Amino acid sequence: MEMEQLVALCKRRGFLFQSSEIYGGINGFWDYGPLGVELKRNVREAWWRDMVAGHNEQVAPPGAPEPYEMVGLDCSIIMHPQVWKVSGHYDLFHDFMVDCREAKGRYRYDQVQGRWVEHDGRRIFVTTYSSGQEGLDETLQKALKFFNLRSKNADQLQWDGPLVPLPSVKNPELVLAPAAKQLGTLTEPREFNLMFKTIIGALGTEEDAAFLRPETAQGIFVNFKNVLDSTRVKIPFGIAQMGKSFRNEITPRNFTFRSREFEQMEIEFFCHPSQSQAWYQYWRDRRFRWYTDLGLAGDRLRLREHDKEELSHYSCGTADIEYAFPFLTKGEFGELEGVAHRGDFDLRSHSEGKLVREGDQLVVEKDAEGKPRHRGSGKDLTYFDDVTRERYLPHVIEPSAGADRAVLAFLCEAYAEDEAPDEKGKPTKRVLMRFHPRLAPIKAAVFPLVKKDGMPEIAQEIYSALKPHLTVFYDEKGAVGRRYRRQDEAGTPFCITVDGQTLQDGTVTIRDRDSLQQWRVKKDDCLAEIQQRLTP
Repeated sequence: MEMEQLVALCKRRGFLFQSSEIYGGINGFWDYGPLGVELKRNVREAWWRDMVAGHNEQVAPPGAPEPYEMVGLDCSIIMHPQVWKVSGHYDLFHDFMVDCREAKGRYRYDQVQGRWVEHDGRRIFVTTYSSGQEGLDETLQKALKFFNLRSKNADQLQWDGPLVPLPSVKNPELVLAPAAKQLGTLTEPREFNLMFKTIIGALGTEEDAAFLRPETAQGIFVNFKNVLDSTRVKIPFGIAQMGKSFRNEITPRNFTFRSREFEQMEIEFFCHPSQSQAWYQYWRDRRFRWYTDLGLAGDRLRLREHDKEELSHYSCGTADIEYAFPFLTKGEFGELEGVAHRGDFDLRSHSEGKLVREGDQLVVEKDAEGKPRHRGSGKDLTYFDDVTRERYLPHVIEPSAGADRAVLAFLCEAYAEDEAPDEKGKPTKRVLMRFHPRLAPIKAAVFPLVKKDGMPEIAQEIYSALKPHLTVFYDEKGAVGRRYRRQDEAGTPFCITVDGQTLQDGTVTIRDRDSLQQWRVKKDDCLAEIQQRLTP
């Protein structure tokens, strides 16, 4: 599948639209259409049902060291500014960017790639913001244009190796920027804070500044004591949250993969330090299995443990669940979810102040006067076990998933093309979305074969019976074959057709989206039949 095919289908069928499209759009923001909003809601509900609402705290799930409890939160998007100073986001949450003085473009420094090329004794580094074959094609065209050559003279260019990152180049005066015609137009890299700034109150002074949250996790940490004091949870337990986060990405791209507004599905799991490694292993495997259970499988999905050099300064271990999105170069993967062993870093930070690493220890960062650079709350966030009489700071395991990236992965995995007979029995190309039934935006569509002989009335009766229980669709327009195709593109797993036999014996035809198999059931049994097939 080419990514352009999926993007076109998403626009045509109402999965995703560019935000503010009638005004030219706004980069990094996306709107979910009628089908998209149902798909995303189903992804969120599957996550919440499987991780929280459907969890049985009385028994230990397979692989878990012991039974545990799960509760939820819904925290505000704007929090006290000190939260982000103590967490490290205020000082450390940035990317490096470079500007092009000629083309007035702005790029993330670590995402610009290029390759060396030589012609007639002159050697330059041609850059692109694309990867894979697209990046190779772009650098070829840019080099031909720079050296004033035609495509038929491409063999006169001598290329030195594959695409490599811009940061590896030590001669900025030889760099041809992605949209430039001259060499050496890129500025030196500089820091760019990714948090969106806003103002609280009417005065609008710097003292009134706050930030839209760049992640949902901190709201959980600062409410840790509130949850303990207001519920009967005992360690080990998890706090789950779904919600919007905002990051001022320098160059959002790849459809919804890198956006400025996105939704997260996060768990902060609190456990005894002696069991934290076992819980890390459990959550790593449990979250990977969630994606495979919902249809992401095969060599396009992988679980990758971070090398020691990749780990954050507070991390005791991190694994990424990654998917081979079609916009990436063959062999490359993009992150769907990170599962991190955060130790006691977060609760310590919000109690003592911003922490930095000194050797093997995390210590409170001091200013020039020897005082904490960013003070914590001073609150005691330890946990007291009234059975063992032990007081300690819990360790945290954090499975952090992106709802939008999950939706994008399920869209990519679902897209398929095959051949199926049309209404005249002739094999024709068919585009379909093979969503797992739990995720499908529409669970069933109801058709009368023709708009006469009482068939529409029976079909509407079935539709009305299903509607309170399932997301269903009614369609009586056009040939039934074309109606099937429309539902295949929407990912609807089952179609129910009222036909001539229905008038005789009260049975209807149910058609399966993937196998195209059809079978008959009594019209009054449609709800039970569909619900049974939707049950995981």
